[in-house]
Amino acid sequence: MTNLVCPKCGKDAQGNFCQECGAKVVNRFCNQCGAQVRSAAKYCNQCGSHISVSEHKAAASAALGGKNLPWWITGAAMFAVIVIVGSQMVQRGGPSIPETTQSVGNPQPGSPPDLSTMTPVEAADRLFNRVMTAVSAGDSTEAQQFMPMAIGAYERARPLNSDGLFHLSMLQRTAMQPEAALATAEEILELNSDHLLGLSAAANAAIELGRSDMAATYYERVLEVYESQIELDVPEYIDHSPITDQLRAEANAFLGSR
Repeated sequence: MTNLVCPKCGKDAQGNFCQECGAKVVNRFCNQCGAQVRSAAKYCNQCGSHISVSEHKAAASAALGGKNLPWWITGAAMFAVIVIVGSQMVQRGGPSIPETTQSVGNPQPGSPPDLSTMTPVEAADRLFNRVMTAVSAGDSTEAQQFMPMAIGAYERARPLNSDGLFHLSMLQRTAMQPEAALATAEEILELNSDHLLGLSAAANAAIELGRSDMAATYYERVLEVYESQIELDVPEYIDHSPITDQLRAEANAFLGSR
């Protein structure tokens, strides 16, 4: 069983508070892959990353202090889109990933998913699912904790297909990184200039950056290719149907408001 570690002094601890300094005790996680590690470990037994007390302090501060990723106050419209996707992922059970162990298929609340048995893309998708599950449940603390892990996992899993890039762009927007989200969306459009999710992600990132003319260009393209793209039955269009089903109406509403 994994021991607990004090996030302030780094001493092994038991219970809810450190017997050495009185700080609140949390589980220790690798800040690279999210795996739980022993309190005395110098390297993660899942990904091999070096783990120091200072890194753990920073991770714990970000998770518990809430000073990073204040995305939950970015506006009702953006939150609604994320909740739609999050609810969809919960209902569908997340991305299709082999259920190799009980801990992978049914992660316990507050514990990281077991990434050791997954491919890099599967691990990234599982972390995406974990973040969206937290968002749909209104759990901002857990979403903050797993958000940087999910973004980092997708970056390490490159090259990504269009669906993986869309997930990454969504996470970047949620983390208030619209420039990065736009760049990732444009990667989708480099693979397929008519990809509906790529156009949607690019338009929304452009709006958040205040680039309405750019957003209008993307939405105009949505209206031009919508029917032909929907007829293709692209898997990610079906998986993200709450977005694709409303995309044409969203484009018309934006263009009509200009």
